[in-house]
Amino acid sequence: QVQLVESGGGLVQAGGSLRLSCAASGRTYVPSPMGWFRQAPGKEREFVARISRTGAGTYYADSVKGRFTISRDNAKNTVYLQMNSLKPEETAVYYCAATYRVALSTRPSEYDYWGQGTQVTVSS
Repeated sequence: QVQLVESGGGLVQAGGSLRLSCAASGRTYVPSPMGWFRQAPGKEREFVARISRTGAGTYYADSVKGRFTISRDNAKNTVYLQMNSLKPEETAVYYCAATYRVALSTRPSEYDYWGQGTQVTVSS
């Protein structure tokens, strides 16, 4: 089993920044491709960014490209999401997820393990 725990959410003004962290653990955990998703009230969970197992490859949703940066430190079993220039419409619960089935995916259904989420609220 793999456990994922997100942290770093909070309240920030529009234009501000936050850095989310996702710590992975578990007896069977080994580094895998990981992603960040978000879900606003009444909306479906949407892809934000993903990173390859080694960190060499990254991919972003068009809506966050140039403002968000995903990275990882496999020595610490942690994946990060640096979010800059945040907008009120990006208020949501942010989730990290790990996949052991698909090398590159933006689909929530292709991720095997999920964290509990961390709330990000952007005020206008």
